[in-house]
Amino acid sequence: MKLGDGVEQAIHSVAMLAGLSEGSVLSAAALAEFHGVSTSYLLKHLQALSGAGIVNPVPGPKGGYKLAKPTEDISLLDIVLAVEGPEPAFRCSEIRQRGPNQLPGRYFTKPCQISAAMLKAERVYRAELAKTSIADILAQLAADDDGGIAARGCAFLETNERRAAR
Repeated sequence: MKLGDGVEQAIHSVAMLAGLSEGSVLSAAALAEFHGVSTSYLLKHLQALSGAGIVNPVPGPKGGYKLAKPTEDISLLDIVLAVEGPEPAFRCSEIRQRGPNQLPGRYFTKPCQISAAMLKAERVYRAELAKTSIADILAQLAADDDGGIAARGCAFLETNERRAAR
């Protein structure tokens, strides 16, 4: 299974927004700059995150994005579904019923075993993502960091976070 680049960008952006001061926002351009990605591409994913209630856009010249809820309430699955959509990664198109020497429909009354196995694996994958919150990711990062990662993020936020207009 391959997830699009937007999932990585969205997860990192949500993690970055978690470091904002109360009442502050970060522009899409700043998020894109920090991660070295295209602003226009990132905006598409920020809009998806906004639609899913994960981030709040704040309009205006001092606008930007902030988290819509606590990091404990944002799972990796929430972000993946916002960016990739709710459809399963594997979609069975019943190719077993095509080709030469086709069999009668009575051979296909039960679900395709390949599809069943793939969907079972996806349920496990999604359950694991649902159990992992952004707060969990940030806690693990803090435990593993010698201070360099935190210093880089804090320095960037000091320069780029904006006080949201009231």
